[in-house]
Amino acid sequence: MDDHPSVETTSSGPCLVAKVHGAMDYVSQPELRERLNQLIARAEPAVVLELTNVSSCDSAGLNVLLEAHREAQRAAVALVLACVPVTLRRVLDMTGADQVLRVFDTVPDAEAALSG
Repeated sequence: MDDHPSVETTSSGPCLVAKVHGAMDYVSQPELRERLNQLIARAEPAVVLELTNVSSCDSAGLNVLLEAHREAQRAAVALVLACVPVTLRRVLDMTGADQVLRVFDTVPDAEAALSG
C-alpha cells in the first residue's frame, strides 16, 4: 500500500464522505491538516472521514483528527469517523480520543446518524 496520504471526496446526501488513504503521521500531518481544513471550510453540514485505507497513525496523525474535530465544531460542521481500522481504534480507545470523536462501523451508519 502506498503510504503517501491522499483524500478522495464524494457527496452523499447531507454528508461529504472523505476517504483517507495512506499514513497519518508526522510526515503527512501538514498535508492532511490542510486538506481536512479545506473540507470543513466547504461548509457541508457533515463530514464523514472514511479511514479503511489508513495504513498507520501516530500521535501526530491523531492530533490532526482532534484538531479537525475542533475546527469542525467552530464551523458548526459535524465531523465523524467511519470504518476505522482495528489498530487505530485501539489508539483512540487508549488515548480517550474515542470519547471526543464519534466513530461508526460503516459510512451508511454514520450517514444515518447524521441525517436523522
